[in-house]
Amino acid sequence: QVQLVESGGALVQTGDSLTLSCRASGRTFGTLNMGWFRQSPGKEREFVGGFAGLSSREYFEDSVKDRFTLSRDDSNTVSLQMRNLKPEDTAVYYCAVSGGYMSGTHFFQASSFDYWGQGTQVTVSS
Repeated sequence: QVQLVESGGALVQTGDSLTLSCRASGRTFGTLNMGWFRQSPGKEREFVGGFAGLSSREYFEDSVKDRFTLSRDDSNTVSLQMRNLKPEDTAVYYCAVSGGYMSGTHFFQASSFDYWGQGTQVTVSS
């Protein structure tokens, strides 16, 4: 069992940068697959970025791949660095993990992940 806690959400302006953190307890990230998702009102939860635990290969959604980066700060913490934020980035951001092998297409599906954090709100004002 792993527990995830996101932090770092805030109200920012268009063009600002922000870093979100996801801290795991119960076990380290190790070889877990990790993903960041976001959800805004009335929309489905969508994949933002993540990495495969076994290969460390990273995946990003097209609209953020040139603006968002991932980092493993330590064995229990993964960060999502977001720059040049836009109003359409406004959402609740969630981190999630799962074990085992996961291919690229699976990352884009929320159902592929087993454990989720409670989310952190990011609001980008225009």
